[in-house]
This record gives sequence, C-alpha cells and structure tokens, in this order.
Amino acid sequence: MKATLLGTGTSQGVPVVACECDVCTSKNKKDKRLRSSLLLNINDKNFVIDAGPDFRQQMLRQKVKTLRAILLTHEHVDHIFGLDDIRSYNWVQKNHMEIFAEERVQKAIKRIFDYVFAKYKYPGIPKMELREVENEPFAIGGVTFLPIRCWHHKLPVYGYRVGDLTYITDTNFIEENELEKIAGTKILIINCLRKEKHLSHFNLKEVLEIVDQIKPEQTYLTHISHAFGKYDDVMKELPENVFMAYDGLTLEL
Repeated sequence: MKATLLGTGTSQGVPVVACECDVCTSKNKKDKRLRSSLLLNINDKNFVIDAGPDFRQQMLRQKVKTLRAILLTHEHVDHIFGLDDIRSYNWVQKNHMEIFAEERVQKAIKRIFDYVFAKYKYPGIPKMELREVENEPFAIGGVTFLPIRCWHHKLPVYGYRVGDLTYITDTNFIEENELEKIAGTKILIINCLRKEKHLSHFNLKEVLEIVDQIKPEQTYLTHISHAFGKYDDVMKELPENVFMAYDGLTLEL
C-alpha cells in the first residue's frame, strides 16, 4: 500500500489569502498546503479520502489516471467541493464514481450538487453513485476500510483505517471504544491544527497524548494551519517518530 498526502492544510489552505505572516510568506515548499486529502494506492487501485476544492489540482499533480472510489469524512466545503471534477473519471472509466459517505453527508451532497441528481440532467454533469457508510467495516474492490467515529466539535465525522494505516482529520475528540480500533496502527495520520487549544480540532498536546496511548510506529500531522509555525521550526520541536506532513509526502507500507 502506498499513501500520498494530497493536501495537508486547513479549510483556508496555506498561504491564507491576504495573510503576510512568516508561514504564509515562507519560501519553503513544505509550508505550502492545499486542503487536506489522502490518496491510497492498494493492489493497483486508487482511492481518495475527501475531495475538497483543490481536488482537480491534486489529481493533476499526482497524475492519477484512474480512481476506484472516493471516501468522505464529512460534508464541510473543504472536503467535498471538488466532487464536480470527477467528470473526467466518469468519461475515462465509462462509469459512475462511487462516493462512500454516511447518510447525513449524502443528504448534503444531494443538496449542494442537486444538478447531479435532478430528474432532467444537463449533458456532461458528474455521475455519482452514493454508497452509505455505517460504523462497521466495508469493502471496496476487495479492500477493507474500517470507519472510526470521531467528533468535530458537535459534528460526527469518520476517520478510516486501512490495514496498518489510520487517517483521521477534522477531529477534537475520539471515544475510547473508537480509539481501540486504532490499536496496532503502524502509521497514524492525524489532524493537528496548531499548538493552542481549538474548539473543533486537536492541538499538538492532544495529539501527543493519543500517540502516547496508541503508540503507532510513526505519526504524521495533517490539517495544519498557518498558526502552527514553519515546517523547519516545528520539526525541531516534535518527539521521535512524530512528523509534520507536507503536500506530496508518500508513505509505503
């Protein structure tokens, strides 16, 4: 399995529009962050977790020619607004794109992309096949995904475990019985917005507490804001086997 961090930024990305802070004006490519998303290549099949506004750019950059399915963590704009760009895959693959999401998220997709589900469809619109995710394992093309229920303030969201890799974003609380699903993970990719406390995202202290409990072999921080600091500075402060992720980082298991 190969995992590529397509984007590691917050809903605004980094640099933030009109911001002139040290991070947003950094010349280091590792301080340039598109909206958070993950590409998984498993048995020659490609899967994407979340398709935000940068989806098109991310697919072009990674030269993703085929896409088996898209899994969604929740319905916020920075995680779903790229779904219109599945049209190219519809054309190349001659098929609908399977979109895996819980029922609430499906309702949001049908509302936002109402033209996709209209009775009279405009030519060339995206073709989506919505598949419901519940809090139990499910398979796509022989690959098993394990949902992990997390909380984004008061909004329930899903993280996903695939084999020895776990991906969690937009979360500030995970119940103990859900944390148990992560046990044994070799690679944990988890949101870490900044060092200060936040209403709906983990901060660094909270992530390190989870790392201490779960003890993954490696942990990569994602969904990073410009308030966290510059890549080179933060990396010097992190414990062994905890890393700041960056766009384009590829991990192999």
